[in-house]
Amino acid sequence: MSPLTQSVLLDGERLQAHKALSAFRDAFGGEPRLFRSPGRVNLIGEHTDYNDGFVLPAAVDKAVYIAVAPAPGSRVEIRAVDLGEGHAFDLGRLEKSGRRWPDYLIGVVDQLIKRGAEVGAFRCAFGGDVPIAAGMSSSAAIEAGLAYALNALFELGLDLLDLVKLAQKAENEFVGVRCGIMDQFANIFGREKSVLKLDCRSLDWAYYPFDRPDLGVVLCDTRVMRELASSEYNVRRRQCEEGVRSLARHEAGLGSLRDVSRDLLDAHREELDPVVYKRCAYVIEENGRVEAACDDLGRGDFAAFGRRMSASHAGLRDDYEVSCRELDILVEAAAGVRGVYGSRMMGAGFGGCTISLVEDGAVGALEEAATGAFREAFGRAPRFYVGRLRSGTREIRLS
Repeated sequence: MSPLTQSVLLDGERLQAHKALSAFRDAFGGEPRLFRSPGRVNLIGEHTDYNDGFVLPAAVDKAVYIAVAPAPGSRVEIRAVDLGEGHAFDLGRLEKSGRRWPDYLIGVVDQLIKRGAEVGAFRCAFGGDVPIAAGMSSSAAIEAGLAYALNALFELGLDLLDLVKLAQKAENEFVGVRCGIMDQFANIFGREKSVLKLDCRSLDWAYYPFDRPDLGVVLCDTRVMRELASSEYNVRRRQCEEGVRSLARHEAGLGSLRDVSRDLLDAHREELDPVVYKRCAYVIEENGRVEAACDDLGRGDFAAFGRRMSASHAGLRDDYEVSCRELDILVEAAAGVRGVYGSRMMGAGFGGCTISLVEDGAVGALEEAATGAFREAFGRAPRFYVGRLRSGTREIRLS
């Protein structure tokens, strides 16, 4: 767990880090250790995780900064810098806070204690610039970042994969959100100028180069709350499982859509509900797109990579049916901008963000085109977040 040095941090990152550090000093006094825990994007591979498939996430330059130090006794004190709120709890009595944000941290402590780790009391102040509800997984940045920090602070000896699994369980079991493992994995294992291909069944991973200084990702936020995402997510899971059950009558050993070939699916199409067939076809194609996109990156062919992003959106819109008009308009607007290589919806769907692969010189044109189309259709503007690929969670030192 080698620390980053100050020279690695960008100006905006140093500003956010100093803000967390200053908040800790003001609230608690003393000198804490400081950790940077990034948000993430997923470039391609949507709704494949719960089908044992592949995803292609990356850590980004938006991050949560966690200042933490040990404390006497059993009382833990935490401060959310950006909210201007604090919370305290006792290590011997871990309960939900009644507010959302403390539960992400309490859940991590709960998981550490359940596995017998000798975690002590501590004081913590955290804040940063990962946007909330924009698809960059601020919750995983808090959970995995704190798990990493406490592991270092108390010398618990957990390896990085242990921390990923622990952070995921904190959200599943304490917060009560049935998330997959991709967010926490990208947070811990992210690498500078690289994307991470994750096998969601085996948890094997590999890095692929994403080293174009003139190329970044732009998130366009519809600002649509995803009310349908949770219920429809469960529906899609059931439909995929139904398809596997039907096809397993013809081929032994099928555990998930990961094991289903397109030939097998098409051979038994008439036996499947037409909607179930479309769901299964999308997942099989999307897994193939992830693998092909990795080949594109290996060749440095970002144009081909961008085309696969756009094909992913078409599948999510037409076959998986988790897009919405707001997302579609943003993708359509991006398609007309020179210097945009590809664009798609990102996340569960029915709102949230699109992600676009964009040359630096085209960012302004994308924002103008997307804002114009969105205002014309809905009378308001989307939000934009421009990002670069950065490393995963690490300890940092500031002079």
